[in-house]
Amino acid sequence: RTAAGDFLLNGSKMWITNGTVDGTSTGDAFLVYARTGETPRDVSLLLVEKGMPGFSLGQKIEDKCGMRASMTAELVFEDVVVPAENLVGEEHGAALCMMRNLEIERVGLAAMSLGIARRCVEAMNAYAEDRKAFGKSINEFGQVQRMIAESYAQYMAGRSYTYNVARELDLSTFGNGLDADGVKLFCAPMAKAVADNAMQVMGGYGYVGEYAVERLWRDARLIEIGGGTNEAD
Repeated sequence: RTAAGDFLLNGSKMWITNGTVDGTSTGDAFLVYARTGETPRDVSLLLVEKGMPGFSLGQKIEDKCGMRASMTAELVFEDVVVPAENLVGEEHGAALCMMRNLEIERVGLAAMSLGIARRCVEAMNAYAEDRKAFGKSINEFGQVQRMIAESYAQYMAGRSYTYNVARELDLSTFGNGLDADGVKLFCAPMAKAVADNAMQVMGGYGYVGEYAVERLWRDARLIEIGGGTNEAD
């Protein structure tokens, strides 16, 4: 804290989604979890706004494999004076809030996985019906049927799990971590596997930008990393 009672913020954070929206400056406002005491649990939530002295854009992450519609960047805090009135909630009281928000994020990432998987199932199914080989649609061949059927079953299993966790999630508290972690642990690799099946069914056309599958395949890869890697779940 400063002598005036404001917060003095130092540090940096990589991999911030929409850390910049124009590629040259920070976004307008950020909620920042910062350690404000002696113990790891002494975490406070601060509102940091664009233009505060010492608050700047660091690296802009280029050439991402997927999720390219969302800019990713590093935010840098160098002796940023955050007014005391920008404290959200109680001082040292944000650790549990942070964990609750992480639970919500992981359920959201599971839902994102469902969207990718569903789109891939639809794309491979439509392609397999239209594509002809040896005088018939390739969806009449057993190997293709297996990939479509397994993909659909995996998608539906993830859908049931995600909907159930979302329905049971209590947004007023924390302690939902087991299934919030579990649903991401299941759905993230599921989406990647379904996207991979779609690309295999569609062959060369699945590998090029003419169809959406190659983008979905790239986007799916991030979900095992973002929101806490699957190894940490």
